[in-house]
Amino acid sequence: MGELSELVLHFSRALVAREAAEQGGIISGDNPVTFNASDPFRLWVVQLVIILAMAQGLALLFDRIRQPRVISQVIAGIFLGPSVMGRIPHFNDRIFPDAGVPGLTLTSTIGLVMFLFLVGLEIDTKAVKRHFIAASSISVAGLVVPLGMGAALGVGIYKEFINPNVNHGDFLLFTAVAIGITAFPVLCRILTELKLLETTVGSVTLAAGVGNDVVGWILLALTVALVNADSGLTALYVLLAAIGYVIFLRYPVRWVYHWLARRTGSLEQGTPTTGMMTLTLILVLASAFFTDIIGIHPIFGGFVAGLIIPHENRYAISLVEKLEDLVTIVLLPLYFALTGLRTDLGSMNTGKTWGYTFLICAVAFFAKFIPCFGAAMANGFNWRESGAVGSLMSCKGLVELIVLNIGLQANILDTRSFSMFVVHAVILTFLTTPFTLLFYPEKYRTRDKPNPDHSVEGGSVTGPSSQDETKTRFALVLDRIEQLPAAMTITHLLQPSGTSLPVVRTSSDDVSEKSFEKPPVMNGPLRISINALRLVELTSRGSAVLKSKAAESLANTDPIISVFRTFGYLNNLLVSAALSVVSQDEFPAAVSRHAAETESEMVIVPWSRGSTEAADETDTGALNPFDGIFHRTAANTSGARDPTSSVMYSEFIRNVFSTSLSNVALFVDRGISTPHNGSSTQHLFLPFIGGPDDRLALTFLIQLARNPSVQATVVRMSTTEALSRNMDKKDMIDTPSPIPIVLQTLAAGDTVYDQHDTRTRLASETADNLIWDRYVSVSASRDADTAAALSRISFKTLETSTPLHTIIEYTMKVPPTGSVREVIVVTGRSRRMAVETHTAELKELITEAGASISSSVAKTLGDVGAALVASNTRASLLILQATTDAL
Repeated sequence: MGELSELVLHFSRALVAREAAEQGGIISGDNPVTFNASDPFRLWVVQLVIILAMAQGLALLFDRIRQPRVISQVIAGIFLGPSVMGRIPHFNDRIFPDAGVPGLTLTSTIGLVMFLFLVGLEIDTKAVKRHFIAASSISVAGLVVPLGMGAALGVGIYKEFINPNVNHGDFLLFTAVAIGITAFPVLCRILTELKLLETTVGSVTLAAGVGNDVVGWILLALTVALVNADSGLTALYVLLAAIGYVIFLRYPVRWVYHWLARRTGSLEQGTPTTGMMTLTLILVLASAFFTDIIGIHPIFGGFVAGLIIPHENRYAISLVEKLEDLVTIVLLPLYFALTGLRTDLGSMNTGKTWGYTFLICAVAFFAKFIPCFGAAMANGFNWRESGAVGSLMSCKGLVELIVLNIGLQANILDTRSFSMFVVHAVILTFLTTPFTLLFYPEKYRTRDKPNPDHSVEGGSVTGPSSQDETKTRFALVLDRIEQLPAAMTITHLLQPSGTSLPVVRTSSDDVSEKSFEKPPVMNGPLRISINALRLVELTSRGSAVLKSKAAESLANTDPIISVFRTFGYLNNLLVSAALSVVSQDEFPAAVSRHAAETESEMVIVPWSRGSTEAADETDTGALNPFDGIFHRTAANTSGARDPTSSVMYSEFIRNVFSTSLSNVALFVDRGISTPHNGSSTQHLFLPFIGGPDDRLALTFLIQLARNPSVQATVVRMSTTEALSRNMDKKDMIDTPSPIPIVLQTLAAGDTVYDQHDTRTRLASETADNLIWDRYVSVSASRDADTAAALSRISFKTLETSTPLHTIIEYTMKVPPTGSVREVIVVTGRSRRMAVETHTAELKELITEAGASISSSVAKTLGDVGAALVASNTRASLLILQATTDAL
């Protein structure tokens, strides 16, 4: 009978024979860590908590050096086993007694079956088809040579360490599989962590890993069948039964499953119903049960069950999301910990043992590295890319640990030889990441596909260069559905009247764009192009890996892209949409890369109010430094607070400000809800103080005013000489270069620029005067669109000793009548080349208003934006930062 079946029967008998326990528990003097066969739950919980705490603690360390979690989990088991903590008197007898191990084994086996089901879901045949020749040659080279070298190595190990009663042929087959197999699940996680999924190396290695993994499971099934069979004929029957079951699962069962998924609406909804979820779990467990009772490990049944799950419309991704946390956080670490508990480094107490251990490491690494390196070179890769492919293909981890545990349970390995192979698996997995980075650092990487073509069919979108005042190409960041209102508001204002219908395009980082419509030739002075970037966070979860692989289909079905695409079409905007699956700390770099690829002249980052919840009346403190950015009260939610992680999002915004080579516009939609008054007019207010950011704000406001529904007020603030707040030396960075630097504070990065010298200050003031006169002077020549825009703008000049207070007063006064919507304040961020500092006045204003905001707000929004937030002004904010070319 199979291993899983025996464990289930063991626990069934224990539960049937269970006696009534003492009701007092520990109050009656009961020891919770004493194993009780009739009630093993309490000790199981103690074991689970200890294993998870140890594994998670080590993960915090190993995550910093970019190691997969399997490393920390195995080492946690080694620490808890006889090698370290097992040497504490009675530790193993109390915490991990032999009688209590079957409970952990059963739980870990269930977790392993479910995890291998998720691994089967990750198998992507499209990746193999895309790079079939290169992947096939690398996969074959990475299997044939290591299998032969593993068998040769097994001869020496058998003579020195293995009991002669063990069948020699079975052991050689076992060592060949252990040396030749590549750990596909761990390989996926390493590629994700190193951000290689989008590169050619990552795609080819992943495809080669798929083929290697499938063949490896077949060899593993063959090994188990031969070990468990009494004769060669029995082994043949076992293999024939396994092949028949795979065919049965692959065709009739798959057809029925797909039919039920469509019938229940699960495929249409993109998520399994409760009934389909139940059916899936029964299918996985039944498949594992069958492969177990025919003499093959139950994990093989879980793996092949994952191969029949449909991937259409995010169904597989949704299924993984429902299972992965319980499996990977709770159940799977138990299996790796058990592997460590069975490892006894104390048994490796001779020089010969360690010599053979290092020999196993060397043979396993070079038997994989050299043939995969050669195959990659033969397929046109350079030596760096080939070295990365060879290093990645030498990865061990989960699959080899499974092989080793099967060998130990089948008595092919004893404790010493098992420990030798475990140490080799940990060492090679640990070396995979540094060797890959050594051969293939980020500066040498190439993308798997050419960069998407963001030009518009039916005539290119031509527009001014970055030095011109009118912007026509915009990169819009979309990472959450909560940002859609702000994105729609600001892009709606960009569109002047009289523009013909757009083209809508969609792309992903992994595929070239696909055109959905061909627009008519557009006639008009201004043609606006919006290149939306949908950001999806890439984590170590399996669902995130699936999302990265399915970026092409996600770009076509993502609801945020779909909504914005429709909005763009209805508002006559030229829209292209790209989807990028990257880690959260790579979001700013992805934005900068997208802006460069699309040749965008401005990056627009929307920041909307998220979902709200009622605030506790007794809690008067701020949730975070940005709690005041979004108004807490609305027409229908009194006392509502914004629970979104504003601090994290502000860090992302500041990193965009500091890394972007384009102009950046941050639109803060403060969530102010007022009754609709029937007006379609939007009023803008710009306090013009000076500097490159304010000059950009002025030109951008005039461009927005080309929209007939926009009115604006521009006030030039001149601080009186007596109370001028010129930049203090303590507020400046002593550097002669205009290039920005990032100051890392507790509140994340801040972009600070030096004020430079008198010459650059005079040049900036001259530029301020010139751009002001250009738009204010009646005699200046202008085109018709600009003249129409200026007719809707009111220009004023004002001298004041308290510019922030004056800005707030003017904001309160505009719009002048009740016939327009809420005002939007347009202002420069002015964290560089600022005309003057407002730090002292801002502190004074915060004290007067009794506000509770952090200096982080000013670092994100600038002094003017922070003052408006502190005063609780009823206005949304449009914060602009000019490119360094404008200095």
